[in-house]
Amino acid sequence: MNNILRIAVVGPESTGKSTMADFLAAHYHTVSVPEYARAYCEKLTGPCTWQDEINMFYGQLQLEAELLPQANKILICDTTFITVKIWSDEMFGSAPQEVLDELPKHPYDLYLLLNIDLPWQDDPLRNFPTMREHFMKVWHNELEALGARYEVISGTAGDRYQNAIKAIDDFLAE
Repeated sequence: MNNILRIAVVGPESTGKSTMADFLAAHYHTVSVPEYARAYCEKLTGPCTWQDEINMFYGQLQLEAELLPQANKILICDTTFITVKIWSDEMFGSAPQEVLDELPKHPYDLYLLLNIDLPWQDDPLRNFPTMREHFMKVWHNELEALGARYEVISGTAGDRYQNAIKAIDDFLAE
Protein backbone atom coordinates (compact mmCIF):
# COMPACT_ATOMS: atom_id res chain seq x y z
CA MET A 1 0.00 0.00 0.00
CA ASN A 2 3.05 2.26 -0.04
CA ASN A 3 2.25 3.30 -3.61
CA ILE A 4 -1.00 4.95 -2.51
CA LEU A 5 -0.74 8.74 -2.45
CA ARG A 6 -2.22 10.36 0.65
CA ILE A 7 -3.96 13.66 0.16
CA ALA A 8 -5.26 15.45 3.23
CA VAL A 9 -8.03 18.04 3.14
CA VAL A 10 -7.43 20.30 6.13
CA GLY A 11 -8.24 23.72 7.51
CA PRO A 12 -10.18 25.70 10.07
CA GLU A 13 -13.79 24.98 10.98
CA SER A 14 -16.50 25.50 8.38
CA THR A 15 -14.29 25.56 5.30
CA GLY A 16 -15.98 22.64 3.53
CA LYS A 17 -13.45 19.90 4.29
CA SER A 18 -15.89 16.99 4.47
CA THR A 19 -17.77 18.05 1.35
CA MET A 20 -14.49 18.57 -0.50
CA ALA A 21 -13.08 15.21 0.59
CA ASP A 22 -16.20 13.39 -0.58
CA PHE A 23 -16.19 15.29 -3.89
CA LEU A 24 -12.52 14.50 -4.53
CA ALA A 25 -12.95 10.83 -3.65
CA ALA A 26 -15.80 10.56 -6.17
CA HIS A 27 -13.83 12.51 -8.80
CA TYR A 28 -10.76 10.28 -8.45
CA HIS A 29 -12.79 7.06 -8.00
CA THR A 30 -11.33 6.31 -4.61
CA VAL A 31 -12.31 6.41 -0.95
CA SER A 32 -12.39 9.23 1.54
CA VAL A 33 -11.39 8.74 5.18
CA PRO A 34 -13.94 10.64 7.26
CA GLU A 35 -13.01 12.80 10.21
CA TYR A 36 -13.04 10.42 13.18
CA ALA A 37 -13.34 13.28 15.69
CA ARG A 38 -16.74 14.37 14.34
CA ALA A 39 -18.41 11.03 15.04
CA TYR A 40 -16.58 10.76 18.35
CA CYS A 41 -17.62 14.23 19.54
CA GLU A 42 -21.24 13.67 18.53
CA LYS A 43 -21.36 10.95 21.22
CA LEU A 44 -19.80 13.01 24.00
CA THR A 45 -22.06 13.93 26.91
CA GLY A 46 -19.67 16.49 28.41
CA PRO A 47 -16.76 18.70 27.44
CA CYS A 48 -13.92 17.13 25.48
CA THR A 49 -11.10 15.91 27.74
CA TRP A 50 -7.40 15.23 27.28
CA GLN A 51 -8.19 11.50 27.06
CA ASP A 52 -10.81 12.20 24.39
CA GLU A 53 -8.13 13.93 22.31
CA ILE A 54 -5.88 10.87 22.65
CA ASN A 55 -8.80 8.60 21.72
CA MET A 56 -9.51 10.71 18.63
CA PHE A 57 -5.84 10.53 17.63
CA TYR A 58 -5.81 6.72 17.75
CA GLY A 59 -9.25 6.51 16.13
CA GLN A 60 -8.17 8.64 13.16
CA LEU A 61 -5.06 6.50 12.64
CA GLN A 62 -7.07 3.28 12.82
CA LEU A 63 -9.77 4.52 10.45
CA GLU A 64 -7.18 5.58 7.89
CA ALA A 65 -5.41 2.20 8.14
CA GLU A 66 -8.74 0.38 7.67
CA LEU A 67 -9.65 2.35 4.53
CA LEU A 68 -6.20 2.42 2.92
CA PRO A 69 -6.62 -1.00 1.22
CA GLN A 70 -9.76 0.27 -0.52
CA ALA A 71 -7.98 3.25 -2.07
CA ASN A 72 -7.52 3.52 -5.81
CA LYS A 73 -4.05 5.11 -6.17
CA ILE A 74 -5.09 8.06 -3.96
CA LEU A 75 -6.43 8.13 -0.42
CA ILE A 76 -8.37 11.31 0.35
CA CYS A 77 -8.38 12.15 4.05
CA ASP A 78 -10.96 14.48 5.56
CA THR A 79 -8.50 16.12 7.96
CA THR A 80 -5.72 14.32 9.84
CA PHE A 81 -4.71 13.93 13.44
CA ILE A 82 -2.88 17.26 13.20
CA THR A 83 -6.30 18.53 14.24
CA VAL A 84 -5.82 16.80 17.60
CA LYS A 85 -2.60 18.75 18.10
CA ILE A 86 -4.23 22.04 17.13
CA TRP A 87 -7.29 21.55 19.36
CA SER A 88 -5.21 20.27 22.27
CA ASP A 89 -2.88 23.26 22.02
CA GLU A 90 -5.88 25.59 21.97
CA MET A 91 -7.95 23.93 24.68
CA PHE A 92 -5.29 22.52 27.02
CA GLY A 93 -2.17 24.54 26.21
CA SER A 94 -0.27 21.54 24.81
CA ALA A 95 -0.76 18.34 22.85
CA PRO A 96 -0.37 14.71 23.94
CA GLN A 97 3.21 13.53 23.53
CA GLU A 98 2.18 10.51 21.44
CA VAL A 99 0.58 12.88 18.94
CA LEU A 100 3.72 15.01 18.76
CA ASP A 101 5.88 11.90 18.36
CA GLU A 102 3.73 10.50 15.54
CA LEU A 103 3.27 13.68 13.47
CA PRO A 104 6.54 13.38 11.53
CA LYS A 105 5.98 9.62 11.06
CA HIS A 106 2.69 10.05 9.18
CA PRO A 107 3.35 12.39 6.28
CA TYR A 108 0.85 13.05 3.56
CA ASP A 109 1.96 13.58 -0.01
CA LEU A 110 -0.13 16.71 -0.41
CA TYR A 111 -2.25 18.81 1.90
CA LEU A 112 -5.09 20.93 0.58
CA LEU A 113 -5.53 23.76 3.08
CA LEU A 114 -9.05 25.10 2.58
CA ASN A 115 -9.28 28.84 2.90
CA ILE A 116 -11.72 30.68 5.15
CA ASP A 117 -13.43 32.41 2.22
CA LEU A 118 -16.67 30.44 2.65
CA PRO A 119 -19.37 31.80 4.94
CA TRP A 120 -19.54 30.33 8.43
CA GLN A 121 -22.07 27.51 8.79
CA ASP A 122 -23.37 26.89 12.30
CA ASP A 123 -22.97 23.37 13.58
CA PRO A 124 -23.21 22.13 17.18
CA LEU A 125 -19.65 20.79 16.96
CA ARG A 126 -18.12 24.06 15.77
CA ASN A 127 -16.77 26.36 18.43
CA PHE A 128 -14.84 29.31 17.07
CA PRO A 129 -16.69 31.39 14.46
CA THR A 130 -14.67 34.51 15.34
CA MET A 131 -11.27 32.77 15.28
CA ARG A 132 -11.06 31.58 11.70
CA GLU A 133 -8.14 33.86 10.80
CA HIS A 134 -6.27 32.69 13.90
CA PHE A 135 -6.77 29.04 13.01
CA MET A 136 -5.80 29.66 9.38
CA LYS A 137 -2.45 31.00 10.64
CA VAL A 138 -2.13 28.01 12.98
CA TRP A 139 -2.67 25.62 10.05
CA HIS A 140 -0.02 27.40 7.97
CA ASN A 141 2.42 27.21 10.90
CA GLU A 142 1.74 23.52 11.58
CA LEU A 143 2.15 22.51 7.94
CA GLU A 144 5.32 24.57 7.57
CA ALA A 145 6.74 23.07 10.78
CA LEU A 146 6.24 19.62 9.25
CA GLY A 147 7.86 20.68 5.99
CA ALA A 148 4.62 19.63 4.35
CA ARG A 149 3.75 20.26 0.76
CA TYR A 150 0.47 22.11 0.68
CA GLU A 151 -1.72 24.28 -1.49
CA VAL A 152 -4.26 26.79 -0.24
CA ILE A 153 -7.61 26.16 -1.92
CA SER A 154 -9.87 29.19 -2.29
CA GLY A 155 -13.03 30.00 -4.16
CA THR A 156 -16.70 29.31 -3.82
CA ALA A 157 -18.98 26.73 -5.37
CA GLY A 158 -17.51 25.02 -8.43
CA ASP A 159 -14.38 27.18 -8.49
CA ARG A 160 -13.26 25.73 -5.16
CA TYR A 161 -13.62 22.18 -6.45
CA GLN A 162 -11.83 22.99 -9.70
CA ASN A 163 -8.97 24.62 -7.78
CA ALA A 164 -8.59 21.47 -5.68
CA ILE A 165 -8.62 19.21 -8.74
CA LYS A 166 -6.03 21.42 -10.42
CA ALA A 167 -3.77 21.27 -7.35
CA ILE A 168 -3.97 17.47 -7.27
CA ASP A 169 -3.62 17.06 -11.04
CA ASP A 170 -0.57 19.36 -11.06
CA PHE A 171 0.92 17.31 -8.22
CA LEU A 172 0.23 14.02 -10.04
CA ALA A 173 1.78 15.37 -13.26
CA GLU A 174 5.17 15.99 -11.62
